[in-house]
Amino acid sequence: MSLFVLLAVLASALLHATWNSLVKLGTSRMGAMVILSLCEMPIGLVVALFRAAPTAPVLPWIAGSGLAHFCYKFFLTYAYERGDLSRVYPIARGSAPLVVAIFSGLFLADLITFHEYVGITVLGLGILLMAQGVFTSGENRKLIPFALGSAAATACYTLIDGQGARIAGDAIGYVAWVFIADGAGFALGMLAWKGRAIVPRDRAAWGRGSIAAAASYGAYGVSVWAMTVAPIALVAALRETSILFAVLIGWLGFGERMTRGKMLAAAVIVAGVMLTRL
Repeated sequence: MSLFVLLAVLASALLHATWNSLVKLGTSRMGAMVILSLCEMPIGLVVALFRAAPTAPVLPWIAGSGLAHFCYKFFLTYAYERGDLSRVYPIARGSAPLVVAIFSGLFLADLITFHEYVGITVLGLGILLMAQGVFTSGENRKLIPFALGSAAATACYTLIDGQGARIAGDAIGYVAWVFIADGAGFALGMLAWKGRAIVPRDRAAWGRGSIAAAASYGAYGVSVWAMTVAPIALVAALRETSILFAVLIGWLGFGERMTRGKMLAAAVIVAGVMLTRL
């Protein structure tokens, strides 16, 4: 992986942590996620207008990605209803790289070296260490199954989109159509289930949702592009450094505690990133 791709993936990690923190603001996490999904559609449509239409072989990948993203948002929203950003985010993001790495090594053609696997493993362990406070600090353990469900969905859409973008030959256009399918599927699904009352009416919520949607597109567009020029598992692992940004946002923005355990886990995460660059 080149230095340029590495820096691009780290920038996408910052954007990802940013939009997750925006979802945590306000009184309704589900309402915030619905707004984000509604705002994703016009962003995707505008980008899609300037790209070639997806071919028939790409359509199943877009549909599969939309379904996986629906599950990701659903589980993530309910996890955020029950826990802090600096606890939910590590669990939700931490398990996915290991699943992706194992699947890639067994079923994909990506060549990943031994030290890169070591780096991915260390990175995953560091992220899981970051989440240990849910057991030791008396926090709501009901967030765990939802966060793990989000992690499973993350692994699914990472593998789907890494391959789908390669088949499409246009990562930016592919992500635009994924955003359209994802945004429409989640927003319509939640509106059908919860009714229009789920959507907040205040301008602040819509402003945050618009910014979150733009950050989400930037974050994922860069990540999927990186998967077309570097091993999927390696990109997926480096993307999880967003936990560092999420912890800082939780500490500085939301007043969440910065414990020694969190600092140790952050050091392990940085070590994992360094190992992937050796």
